[in-house]
Amino acid sequence: MAYIGREPQIGNFQVCDAISVVNNQAAYTMQVSSVNVVPESANHMLVSLNGILQQPNSSFTVSSSQIIFASNLVTGDVIDFIHILGSTLDLGVPSDSTVSLAKLTATGTKSSSTFLRGDNTFNTPPLGGITEADQWRLTADKTNVSSAETLDSNWERNDTVFDKIGTGMSESSGIFTFPSTGIWYVSFNAMATSAASDYISGKVKVTQNNSSYSVRAESYQNTVAAQDWVGIFTNVMVNVDDATNVKVLFEIDSGNAITYKGNTNANYTWSNFIRLGDT
Repeated sequence: MAYIGREPQIGNFQVCDAISVVNNQAAYTMQVSSVNVVPESANHMLVSLNGILQQPNSSFTVSSSQIIFASNLVTGDVIDFIHILGSTLDLGVPSDSTVSLAKLTATGTKSSSTFLRGDNTFNTPPLGGITEADQWRLTADKTNVSSAETLDSNWERNDTVFDKIGTGMSESSGIFTFPSTGIWYVSFNAMATSAASDYISGKVKVTQNNSSYSVRAESYQNTVAAQDWVGIFTNVMVNVDDATNVKVLFEIDSGNAITYKGNTNANYTWSNFIRLGDT
């Protein structure tokens, strides 16, 4: 690119400390502020002896921090200056707004919809913390419930004026699998009908080993004789630190042949799944 004025130079330019000539000596140690310095090569140096610039690798060579002249210097010779032009790997401090994305070693896909994380990877920013939101419902009545049982059939994703955010949950025989790790909000809502006095309950059960389930949330409601509709609601936060092994299911219970309502066009018995953030 073109510059107005002098183009900025890049490199660690150094002027060596003054060196006193020793009679009949060719090798001298180079220092900057009394600390030995090692040039990249003789070609990265400007050396003036007795007012004459010296040709690198001919008039002098370098070995580590030593400059070695082609012939011994004698009393009366003057090393005017040694200017080290900098290491080819030392780019110095770049100016503001000069480092392009192409110069980064970050992994992932850089685009207008990603950002660079502290671990040097590109990732999609969470939209208000919500990257996953899903809703499932019971499509048909679950009848004659008189003991604890899992809601293991007739589930569907809500498809009535709704579209999930993200990948969404997957379901098999009433067991719900999370698409990713994170802190998840899980709620369970149910409507039931009863013709006699009894109770209904709903439970959220969680496994952390893809095997044994334990109750993490539970709700009860009493029914009365000839009461047509009764509702329950419960919810829980689930730390999904392993998307393969952490899963949930929903258990219902009653003691008097209760009917849990389902519908394919409206939410009667349903569950929400919302990922709130990273685990």
